[in-house]
Amino acid sequence: MRQPYRLATGGLIDRSKVLPFHFDGRALEGHPGDSLASALLANGIRLVGRSFKYHRPRGILSAGSEEPNALVHLGAGADTEPNFRATMIELRAGLRAASQNRWPSLGFDVMALNGLFSPILPAGFYYKTFKWPAIFWTRLYERLIRRAAGLGEAARGPDPDHYAKRHVHCDVLVVGGGSAGLAAALAAGRAGARVILADEQPRPGGRLLAERFEIGGASALAWVELVLAELASLPEITLLRRTTAFGYYDHNLVALIEEAAPDTLAKDGPRQRLWTVRAGEVVLATGAIERPLVFADNDRPGVMLAGAVRSYLNRYAVVPGSRAVVFTTSDDAWRTAHDLVAAGVQVAALVDARDALDYPLAPKLRMAGIDILAGHVVSRALGGARLEVIEVVRLGRAGPSAERRRIECDLLAVSGGWQPTIHLHSQ
Repeated sequence: MRQPYRLATGGLIDRSKVLPFHFDGRALEGHPGDSLASALLANGIRLVGRSFKYHRPRGILSAGSEEPNALVHLGAGADTEPNFRATMIELRAGLRAASQNRWPSLGFDVMALNGLFSPILPAGFYYKTFKWPAIFWTRLYERLIRRAAGLGEAARGPDPDHYAKRHVHCDVLVVGGGSAGLAAALAAGRAGARVILADEQPRPGGRLLAERFEIGGASALAWVELVLAELASLPEITLLRRTTAFGYYDHNLVALIEEAAPDTLAKDGPRQRLWTVRAGEVVLATGAIERPLVFADNDRPGVMLAGAVRSYLNRYAVVPGSRAVVFTTSDDAWRTAHDLVAAGVQVAALVDARDALDYPLAPKLRMAGIDILAGHVVSRALGGARLEVIEVVRLGRAGPSAERRRIECDLLAVSGGWQPTIHLHSQ
C-alpha cells in the first residue's frame, strides 16, 4: 500500500496529484502541499538520520524550522547541498534526498559502535588519546578524526544555480504569517501603509493550519483565506512566502532570504533572493516554539513534539504512529490526544506531571478509553530504530517512585509548554 500512514480525508494537500521522489534511493510518493518530512512519515519512514557523535538513530521531532534531527542531503554532483531540514523542504516531483552521517547505510551504521564505548569517549577525548606515537597523528589519527567529523558533504564543483538580491523600503515589515502577523499586516494595509509580510512557510497561516480552531464562528482556515484575499486586493501589500528573516540590524534594517518555489526552479529562476528591507516599523510576529521534555533516550524515532503531531494530522493528513502516548506538563498537549482519537489512532495513555487535572477534555478522553495518569512522568523510552515501549513512574514529594510501569507504543507526543521565538528580538 502506498503511503500507509496517510489519512483517507482531510489535510491541506492536493490528492489529485502524485509527486514521485526518492529517499536513500528508495522510490516514494507524496502530494503537493507535503513537506519532505510529512511525505516520509506518510510512507512509514521513521528513521531519518543518525546523531553526530554516537550515531544513535534519530527520527523527526518537529514540523518546522526548529527541527534538530531530520537533516538530509539534497541533489547530487555540483547541484548538491547538505543539512537541509526535512520539515522545511517543500516536496516536488523528482526530489532526491539522502540521509547523512551514516556508513554503509542508515539502517546499518558501523559507527553506531561508538555508543558502546560512550563512557570512555567524553568531549575532547581525542586530544588526550591519540597523541602517541606523534608520527601517527598526521598520517593516521587526524585523517580518521576528520573523516568522522562533520555532518553531510559539501559540493565539490561550481554551483550551477544563480541568485538575486533586492533592496526595498516600506512603512511596516511584518515577520511571521500566523494569526498575529496576518492581523497586523491587514490593519496596516487598511490604513494605507506600504507593508511587507514575510513568512517562512509556502502557505501563510502559522499554527492555524495545524489546529481545529474557529474564529468568528467559522473555521480558522476560512479566516486565513479571507485575510489573504483582502491582502491581495490591497495595492501596497507585498506577501513574501518561503522567506526567512535572519538578521535584525540598526535602524530597522532587516535581512530576509527568499527560497524559490518549486515551479520557479523548473523555469531556471533564481534559487534564492536576498532582501534587505529598511522599514519604518517592524512587527515581530514569530510565534512560539514548543519545548521538549527530558527523560532517558528521548531521542528515539517516534518521540515527537505534541504540536508537531497535530501539524502532521491536521495539515498533512498523516498519522505519525499507530499506538500513541501523550506526555505533557501543560494543557495544550491534551488537544493532541483529542485529535489523535478523532483521526482513529489508539491512544494508550495521557501522562501529565501535574497532580490536579481539571481540564475540559478530560471526560471526553476518558470515554475514549484513554488512561489518564496524573502526577506521573515518562522516565525512559525503549526501542532500537524506532520507539517500542516507554517507562512511566509516579512523582512524589521525595522524587520518582521505584515502581515503573511499561506501556507499548510507537509514538510518544511530548510537550513542556511553549516559549516565544525571540531570536530576532534578541538581536
